[in-house]
Order: sequence, then C-alpha cells, then structure tokens
Amino acid sequence: MIPAVASWSGGKDSCLAYYKAIQSGFNVKYLVNFVGKDGRTSGHGLRREVLALQAEALGVPIIQEVTTWETYEERFKDVMSRLKQKGINAAVFGDIWIPEHLEWVAKVCNEIGIAYVEPLWNHDTLELLKEFISLGFRAIVVSVRADLLSDDWLGREIDYKFIEDMIAINKTRNIDLCGERGEYHTLVIDGPIFRKRLRIVERNKIFGKDVNKWLFDIQRCELEDK
Repeated sequence: MIPAVASWSGGKDSCLAYYKAIQSGFNVKYLVNFVGKDGRTSGHGLRREVLALQAEALGVPIIQEVTTWETYEERFKDVMSRLKQKGINAAVFGDIWIPEHLEWVAKVCNEIGIAYVEPLWNHDTLELLKEFISLGFRAIVVSVRADLLSDDWLGREIDYKFIEDMIAINKTRNIDLCGERGEYHTLVIDGPIFRKRLRIVERNKIFGKDVNKWLFDIQRCELEDK
C-alpha cells in the first residue's frame, strides 16, 4: 500500500476523496489541515478543536498548521516536505472540476516530489452527492454564502431531500451542487470509516461579515459510540 496524506477540510469532498483513496489501495497515515490565526478553517469556519475530534473519530492523526492566504503555499510545501521525509509518497485531494485548483495541486506536489491523487476529479457532482449518501456518510452544512443561501440551510443534513431542494433553488441561482465554488461547506459527522460519530452539543448561527457567510459555529461536540 502506498503511504499517503490527505488534505483535509472536514467536509464531504475531502472525506469522500479519502475514502476512495483507501479503497484504491492508499494507506492514508495523516490528515493535514490549515487554520487561520483565529483558529478556524478559512472556508468552513470550523474551530480546530472540532476537526481534531473528527480525526479522533476516524482514528487518523491530524496535523494542523496555522497560516494565512499569503503564506499558505509556503506552509503547505513545508508540511508536505516533512511528511515526505517520513516516507509519505502521495497526497490526496478532494477537487472536482475547477482547473486552477488542479493546476495548483500539480505544481506544488511536483515541486515537492510526491504524487497527487484526485479521486473525485471530473466526476458528476450530482452523482458524487448520491454516492456519498448511499455509502452511509452523514454530513451537515456548516457555512453558506449569504448572497446565495439563507441561514436556514445551516445545520441541514446532506440527504436526498437536500439534493432535491438544491436542484430546485438552482433553477434561479448558479450554485454548484457540491458547493465546489464555496457556495456551501459541510462537516462529516459519521460514515463507514468512522470508529465513532460526532454529536453536536452546543452551536450557534453567526454571520461572518468579513467573508459574507453564514456560519454554523460549533462550540462544543462530543464523540459517541456507534
């Protein structure tokens, strides 16, 4: 099995990519996640403690690094270079169709000298959502762009009703079904590769004025047996 690391956001796409990679024979030894100086992930707005608990539920060590947009590439290459020295030969990503994302991944991985794995690349977004649900994964919406979606979407589970409603609203708004352009983000709370599930104990809806997003601020969560 090829030793690998997974670029990890805590959301459905990085989780499904991780799942597909291990099904294909990769041995994912670490998750790598980057947070801002406020201790939150940039797109999802999740506290680093939530992702640490999620990694514990998966039973996989997580490496969490503080960075900014300006230093992200430098910090990313630094972390990956250190992991390469530990025998990591590949990195798994959850990109679907945005060319610039794939180009960046290819560039930095080639510079480091590790392979990049994109299990979701060029797959139909509707089919990816259906596959995610059918495999038994559970995820909730934790952030939405305020110019596209209301805060009513926060906390909703990714299920077939979610897909139905997203298709309906997409008749008047240009929203990617998987939120590939950042229209919404998710947190995976359970699934076939989880040893325990996440239970949300305290949460609140807040508006991130600087990023124009509604955030599902998870203040406390716990692990529970399945």
